[in-house]
Amino acid sequence: MNRKVSTLIIVLGLALIVGLLAVTMSKPKGAGENVVAVNSTAQEAASHEVHTRQPARIPAYQSVAETTKLGPTLAPEQFIGKTREAYKVARQIPATLAQLPCYCECDRGYGHKSLHSCFEDEHASHCVVCVDEALLAYQLQTRDKMTPEQVRQQIIETYSRSN
Repeated sequence: MNRKVSTLIIVLGLALIVGLLAVTMSKPKGAGENVVAVNSTAQEAASHEVHTRQPARIPAYQSVAETTKLGPTLAPEQFIGKTREAYKVARQIPATLAQLPCYCECDRGYGHKSLHSCFEDEHASHCVVCVDEALLAYQLQTRDKMTPEQVRQQIIETYSRSN
């Protein structure tokens, strides 16, 4: 027999064996075995998560005493839409925003001291978290008549669920 034909037969035979092994190994075992293995793994993972879960980090915010030394926020007229509204809010309730953590975590990346810091520059104009959080704070304070401390607790509760 020709050497090329022999080599071809061997290669095809090996390919057939590898294909059969792949099909055989991918077939599920008995239904009960798989369910137990999956449930056991899921339970172990859930148990591990519960035992190792860290409390959500609360970003930096300022104390009431620190709110007497706030820098000015940018003029709302520089912006449009929701961003303009958020910069207006920053001018209307600056002490409240200073007492709130910003959940875009700009305290880590930009050294911001609170949500108010985001409106002292253009940061908030590029960040939906800052804008939405400021608008929510305004609503909670004006419509729901919450104190800054209550607003902070609501913000922490709302934004910590997302983490």
